[in-house]
Amino acid sequence: MCEYCNPLGLAQPASTQAHGTIFLAIGASVVALALLGRLILTGVGPFDANVTTVVATSSGLSITLTATNRGSRIGATTCRVQDASLVSSSAAAFFLSPQIEPGATVSFVRETAVLGTQVRPLAVECSAPR
Repeated sequence: MCEYCNPLGLAQPASTQAHGTIFLAIGASVVALALLGRLILTGVGPFDANVTTVVATSSGLSITLTATNRGSRIGATTCRVQDASLVSSSAAAFFLSPQIEPGATVSFVRETAVLGTQVRPLAVECSAPR
């Protein structure tokens, strides 16, 4: 700094002080964004869902899901669909629902090849944002 800006001749801040200040600013920003995200997602879900129909197609299965938003805000959910008899199986299809109003029920159709082409009972679980 020039003599006019620093009449007392104070020492410049150390590089560790400058980097520490930047590190704290970045940390505070991450925490603020996490809190903002949590605030925005509060009230979305939980979601109840069930498999309405399953139809075999040439490339897999066409699955109709019905989901209900039991929360107080509009939102979408990710549904995990798998063979009902193989609950511990890793073979599962994941589907994103459309936006669902609070208290509303929406049916939507998704297709997948992950579960094969054989029509059988399927289990569905839809999660809310955490």
